[in-house]
Parts: sequence; C-alpha cells; structure tokens
Amino acid sequence: MPVLDGLRDVLRPAVTLCLELHRHPELSGAERRTAARLGAWLRDAGYEVTGGIGGHGVVGVLCNGDGPRVMIRAELDALPVRERTGLPYASRGPAAHACGHDLHLAAAAGAATLLSRGRDHWRGTAVIVGQPAEETLTGARAMLADGLYERFGRPDVVLAQHTVPLPAGMVAHGYGPMLAGSVGLEAVIHGRGGHAGTPHLAVDPVVTGAAAVLRLQSTVSREAAPTESVVVHVGSFHAGTSGNVISDRAELAVTVRALSQRSLDRTALAVERVIRAECAASGCPRDPDIAVVSRSPVTHPDPAATARVREAHVRLLGAERVTAWHPSMATEDFPFYGDAGTATHGMPGIALSYWMLGAVGPAAWARLPGTAEEKLAALPPNHSPEFAPDVRTALPTGISAMTAAALSWLASAAP
Repeated sequence: MPVLDGLRDVLRPAVTLCLELHRHPELSGAERRTAARLGAWLRDAGYEVTGGIGGHGVVGVLCNGDGPRVMIRAELDALPVRERTGLPYASRGPAAHACGHDLHLAAAAGAATLLSRGRDHWRGTAVIVGQPAEETLTGARAMLADGLYERFGRPDVVLAQHTVPLPAGMVAHGYGPMLAGSVGLEAVIHGRGGHAGTPHLAVDPVVTGAAAVLRLQSTVSREAAPTESVVVHVGSFHAGTSGNVISDRAELAVTVRALSQRSLDRTALAVERVIRAECAASGCPRDPDIAVVSRSPVTHPDPAATARVREAHVRLLGAERVTAWHPSMATEDFPFYGDAGTATHGMPGIALSYWMLGAVGPAAWARLPGTAEEKLAALPPNHSPEFAPDVRTALPTGISAMTAAALSWLASAAP
C-alpha cells in the first residue's frame, strides 16, 4: 500500500503529539488547547480547518477530486481522573487521558498526513473530525446540531477506533452490537430536615436514597431476563453536611446500560419508578426531581462497512492480528453520526465502521500469567487511573489501521 510507505516519517511527530496531549489533558467542554493543537497539525498537512464546531470541535477537509467522502472521527476530551501510571509524561493534574483519546487523536492526525502525502493514490474527500465532550455523551450531537454535515458534506462512511487492553498490533471487529447504549439520570430526593436526635420529626432522605440504591438492583436481577445484558449503576450519592443533622435532600446519579434499545428504555423507566416509589414509601414531602442528563444509542456498526474495513485490516496486518470483539457494556456517542442521529442531522443511510485497537505493550502482556482472558481481567481497564496504552507499539498500528480503512473507500475511486 504505497500511501503507508511514509509511516516511518509520520510516526515520530505523531508520538510527540500523543505524549504532549497526554501530559496536558482537558476535560469535556474545555478542550481549547487540544483542539488548537489538532487544528495546527491538520493545517500543516494541507487541510482546510474550521474550529469551534459544537463547542471546541475541529474539522479538517482535504478535497482530492471526485470520489467518496470519508470521515475520520477522534475524541478531544479527557476524564476527571487523577493519573497513577507513573509514566514520565503523565498528567499532574485532576484530569487524565484514561481512555486513550490522546492516542486516537494522534492516530487520526497521522492518518491525515499520510492521506495528504499520498494523494496520487486515491480520489475523493477526507474529513478529519476532532470531537469534544465524548465522555459526557454530548459532543457528537452538538457538532451535528451545529451543521457538521450541512457545512462539510454528507459522508459516505464514518470511521472510528478505540483503544482496549488487547495486545498492541491487534485490531478487533464486531458484528452486531459492539457497545451498550446508555441513559444517565440524576435524581433529587426531597426529605424534611431536622435534628439527628429527633428523627421522628423529620423525613430522612438518606434512608430513602439508601433504600432506592438497594432496590434498584432488582431492576436487573428481577425485571431483566437472564439472557439480557443490562447494567444499573449508582455512581454517586450525596447528602448532608454534618453527622448530627438530618439533611433535607439527597442526590443520586444513576447510569443504565443495555445492548438493546428496548431493554434500555424499559430499565430506565423502572429506575424512575423505583425512586418515586421509595419516596412515596418514606412519606417524602414532595415527589423527587428526576432528569435524564445523557443518552447514547447502542453502537451497532454497519455490517457491510465492517466487512470492508476488516478485509483491509487482514491485508494490512495478517489474519492472526485481526480478531473478533464481543459486546461490551461500555458506551459511546459515535452512533449519532449514523441513523441514530437522523433526528439531529436529517441524513439517513450513513455507514459507520468502528473497531477496537490493542494498546498493551508486549512486555506488559508477557508478564501476566494465565490465558488471554485472565490477562485481560488483570490489566487496568479504560477509565482506570492506571490505564496506560503503550504508545510506541500501539500508535503505528492505529495510524496504519485508520489509513487502510479510509483507503478501502478512497482508493477505489483512484484512476
């Protein structure tokens, strides 16, 4: 593949970019520096760059004659996690790239440069998107609502990849659902405050909230079929300021995840029902305030696009480095670029291709005992303070895998 002949020249600056982004992470909605860095890279590579799309979103467009329009998407934001990797380029603040978005951006940037330098070998339009606020599941819709497709063209396919604790140098594709859909809810339980010594004169929202947390587990164990994949997680519970005061409110943050939209909708309604019922059982002075604060659809890539990219990856990497991906309960807002986001962008029929990128270095993989499944269980997962992709071995595959995927459309239009 002639376009990939320049990988060695691109790799060193791409590694530098990845380490720089890792050292200076920015949280969702605050990705100003990251966006500027990506924009500068794309301009240097010959792309027409526009910033400020749906927040700090960045779009780079490279037109190269008639042919398909291929969009490559990577994420700008980091997580509110304090890093504990011990890496020399680790973040020192309260945010960290604990999900690999720095590597995704560097791989997209490297692919953008290779495509620009290899324009003799393909025809069409390459669109590189740096998306803000993926971790809050709001960035994709914000960019689309800001006219992403109207302003920069309807893509024939949208490509994305995500780091996971598989051996570096491998990619994994899935048929059927790859990632769960989710609903994030925040609930405020209203009690009646009072003195800890006279609980009979108050309505304690902590007791109500604790009962709700325990009862919520039954929405999975007793309301979902054993064959369904459903998760209900209470991520935060805040109430009170002193041990001798009964608070007048408690706040819960709940996430529901499922591999089918039907299961997701049913379980989200069950969560609301349980919280309202526990408030009624406790005699709360008013109904709880429950708000849906985030949504993401099930990530279900297009089968034909998946087969096309997988074939390109087998040719590039060899069949032994291309494996299958089983559904995960992690979630993404990537599906909004396809049919799940039609209500926002109004353009049905856009194909999506999404695959997993191995990020564990060979030494770390070899040190762990047991089977591949046991190794995976022992490795720090995404969102862990210890999550640390091996940039030296993972990034070359990330760049070449993304470039080969884009070329599986763009090169077909070359003379």
